[in-house]
Amino acid sequence: MTDLTASQRRLNRRQLLAGGTALGAASLLPDSGRAQSGELVVSNWGGDWNDRIVKGFETPAFGASQVRIIHDLAPVPERKAKLLAERRLPRGSVDVTWLSDADAYEMNAQGALETLDTSRIPSSKTIVEKLRLPYLVPCIYGGVVILYNPAKIPEPPTSFADLWNPKYAGRVGIMDQLHFNYIYAASLTHGGTMSDVGKAFPALLDLKKAVQPRLYPSHQALAAAFQSEEIWISANYSARAVQWEAEKLPIRWSYPKEGAIFISFGAGIAKKARNPEAAYAYLEAMLQPKPMGAISQATSYSVVTTNAELPAEDRRRLEFTPEQIAKLNFVDYPYAAKSDPKWVEWWNKEFKA
Repeated sequence: MTDLTASQRRLNRRQLLAGGTALGAASLLPDSGRAQSGELVVSNWGGDWNDRIVKGFETPAFGASQVRIIHDLAPVPERKAKLLAERRLPRGSVDVTWLSDADAYEMNAQGALETLDTSRIPSSKTIVEKLRLPYLVPCIYGGVVILYNPAKIPEPPTSFADLWNPKYAGRVGIMDQLHFNYIYAASLTHGGTMSDVGKAFPALLDLKKAVQPRLYPSHQALAAAFQSEEIWISANYSARAVQWEAEKLPIRWSYPKEGAIFISFGAGIAKKARNPEAAYAYLEAMLQPKPMGAISQATSYSVVTTNAELPAEDRRRLEFTPEQIAKLNFVDYPYAAKSDPKWVEWWNKEFKA
């Protein structure tokens, strides 16, 4: 979900959030949050992801407050490297960091995230119990599913294995930054598991030979390829399919029989945060019913709380069915954290070569 070019990152890094555009916005902020002030550095992905978080949550919640949000936008590898480099400093440069569930596990295991004091986040009790984490406040969740062009593939695909179908040669799209999800998909379809992906690597080399997949650097590039009909099929987040379908792209999504690959996103507090008071206020404000519903609508992901203000129609559009939820494949966090450097090296040297 890292959509920034190098030039965009230079323009956006430490970008000041313009506030004061919505009168009465402070009413969305809990009483404890309204008392906070000063700069709050929020580390996040860039591109349309950050735009949606700003529009759906940060501007309504903080636009009229005394907390001045400064964005530090960059791809995940750069942001994780910064967290690791600053964990032993007297004070770091980041207060709040947005991460996926897997990346947050890795950063916590390496001592870069604070263990959260939930007494300072009263609304954390509204988070669905099985999604609660001691070092991250989850916000939204979804899963990796199959995306396809219904005009070119009238019969909805039923398995990640459809990506290997030779009749789609030259029409399969792969997003570079989601390498780990393709490894999981290959494992699930070729006799492996989420905790043992050894069979994925020869399977992905077979994919490369069978369909000559096209590789794209970002979600936007993948969407453009669907729009131009350069590609017909891919695997990506369910939320992206919902967004792009709403934008009239020729895309539908199909739930794979193997089960979708679970993903959640949330925010935590950096170990050496400069403004922990405002950081806790940020997390509490994020969990309020209106912001949670707004973030879900802005990002097209399901909410993690029980009291989000979300119309019933949107819940039906954005959420998986109970049967689909039961088949979700969850990441084995310790295994992934230990293995990801090797996976990245293999992906770059073998699959992309």
